Amino acid sequence: MSRFPSPPGVLALLGLTLAACGGGSQAAAGPAPARDPKAILADSTRRAWTRADADFMTGMISHHAQAITMSRLAPDRAASNSVKILASRIINAQQDEIATMSLWLKDRGLPVPDPDPKGMKMVMDGHEHMMLMPGMLSEAQMAELEAARGEAFDRLFLTYMIQHHEGALTMVDQLFAQQGAAQEDLVFKFASDVGVDQTTEVARMHRMLDALGGPPGASH
Repeated sequence: MSRFPSPPGVLALLGLTLAACGGGSQAAAGPAPARDPKAILADSTRRAWTRADADFMTGMISHHAQAITMSRLAPDRAASNSVKILASRIINAQQDEIATMSLWLKDRGLPVPDPDPKGMKMVMDGHEHMMLMPGMLSEAQMAELEAARGEAFDRLFLTYMIQHHEGALTMVDQLFAQQGAAQEDLVFKFASDVGVDQTTEVARMHRMLDALGGPPGASH
């Protein structure tokens, strides 16, 4: 079973499509009630967003902001070229996702958060809010990462980024677990993509970390 569910509207649309494909045997019974296909598609995909959707987008912006800050430490500190490449990919992907989430909020007339570089807090409506979402690094952990160099940085970066990604997966799971959430097509697709992409990256980072001898403190 897939980790991420399909929206009910998509399943309903699939049922209608399958019924239409088998319509040859039912032709003699008379035509089915006429309905505009565009209306069917609209019913299945244009579902209203919820507060849970908005909270997910808002929180994930701050979550991504910290991952970008962590990744920007790699060029000057990492010993492994693979870690540097991974960090660059994280920056590019999550900057694009922040732009997507910000536009989603703006299009719905919702405030767009302005997170600080470390993702610890954000400013909304002129007020500062602490934002420590699942998996995010504490100030002490960020300071430890900033101070590390060479292979020590590589191992710590991978350890903490795994923690960070697993926190994002928790946020996705929490969204899908809420009644009525992630029914809007854009929210469903975005959250599902985040889940798939970060699950893949967690597996990749575990392999990279194992090749370096495991997390800090592990015996070589």
